[in-house]
Amino acid sequence: MDSYLPLGLVNSLKKMDHFDSDAFQHIHDSGEQLVSVHLNIEKPILRNDIWSTEKAYPPFGLAGKVPWASDAYYLRSRPSFTLDPLFHAGAYYVQEASGMFVSFALKHIADLRHKLKVLDLCAAPGGKSTLIQSLISQESLLLSNEVIKTRVPVLTQNLTKWGRANGFVSNNDPSHFRRIPGFFDIILIDAPCSGSGLYRKDPEAASSWSTELVKLCNQRQQRILSDVWDCLKEDGFLIYSTCSYSKEENEDILDFLFNQYSCKTVALTPDPLWNIIETQSDFAQAFGYRFYPYKLSGEGFFLSVIQKKQTAVTEKSNQYSIGNQAKHGRATKSGKNSLAISKSAEKQIGEWICPDTLEYISIEDSIHALMPDLMSDLELLKNNLYLKKAGVRVGKAGERDWIPDHELALANFLRYDSPALHVSKSDALDFLRGNPFNTHLPAKGWHTVCFQGQRLGWVKLLDKRMNNYYPKSWRIRQ
Repeated sequence: MDSYLPLGLVNSLKKMDHFDSDAFQHIHDSGEQLVSVHLNIEKPILRNDIWSTEKAYPPFGLAGKVPWASDAYYLRSRPSFTLDPLFHAGAYYVQEASGMFVSFALKHIADLRHKLKVLDLCAAPGGKSTLIQSLISQESLLLSNEVIKTRVPVLTQNLTKWGRANGFVSNNDPSHFRRIPGFFDIILIDAPCSGSGLYRKDPEAASSWSTELVKLCNQRQQRILSDVWDCLKEDGFLIYSTCSYSKEENEDILDFLFNQYSCKTVALTPDPLWNIIETQSDFAQAFGYRFYPYKLSGEGFFLSVIQKKQTAVTEKSNQYSIGNQAKHGRATKSGKNSLAISKSAEKQIGEWICPDTLEYISIEDSIHALMPDLMSDLELLKNNLYLKKAGVRVGKAGERDWIPDHELALANFLRYDSPALHVSKSDALDFLRGNPFNTHLPAKGWHTVCFQGQRLGWVKLLDKRMNNYYPKSWRIRQ
């Protein structure tokens, strides 16, 4: 049987000493498929590899841990995630295992107990952002950016499900980040690429491979790196990754960086038992780490960590100033500025949120909750970038009572004693479809809908009916 793999791709990989073309073609022709997830540690459904006691049934069967990531597991088979309420609650994220190596890299280069400012530049649909958010401290900042406007909603949705108040979402071209030089401690660029590392999952995509596509991706990757280099701090770290096997998109990109900028390569020393291949670029001898599906349980992936070592002259020219901030100012969508919230709103919020360690700000017609140390960062970011999400939108202060936002239902700081409806799986799915369901709870007012201890969204109980407030754009169709 002829392999569906492009001959030009295989021949280019044969030039590398470590590559086994027979094993590579065999694993792709085998049809084997892997499924893996990482868990939201702040919405626990599993403790010490044992399902929590309130779980009437396990959402999936576990087939072992992903060795290079915390709280990450391979699954025995692929369930219907769409029909699992725990997935919609943000209890876990379905992510390819090799890509979770970002977790190992982050732990290697940073003290995650400290406040960090992290940029995930090409973030949609949000797998690596949710992984990062589980690792960094509550006081740290994560900005998840997506260039393509139509991909921003799914990114925002997945960050909302994760429930933290230290996440931001933006919709900006990489060149816009020149406006905030020296701002980020760590930048992750999971770069747009030819995608050859995922052909085992999507064999039909292999027909689009060409040397011209690889060259185009190489040029795009160079532009992206050049655009964002200035916004990385002195001694900050760039995590560069692709799901491509091509040397032109991986090791050659590292040589481009070292040719253009003052850099230092970072060795990550993964466990030899993981069978990750360490490589070095031709010119700079910069370390990279390659994942091959015939050597480990994962798809094709490449990752490298580079530390910025800037000259004093360039560093001085990159200093951020208030003047820069004003020059590139951006208004919110309605043209209104952010305002402090009223005393009555503060009182209403206190009835829903615990502990009260957050700060609140009015943006347009809604109140948002953020970690206190991030308020000045919010001002800087919204004045220079197109922000689509800031912290958690908690709701609006009504004339008589609080009007909660859907994001508050999924937030990790909603009071545990807030009114809730604990429902069966069938009722949970009806709720997620936007349908009414039976309830015998007499109390009127706002209630979260909970399935096996995890919140899904809001309903409001009235005298003779229930209003379902699950967002229309999120509703499942199955």
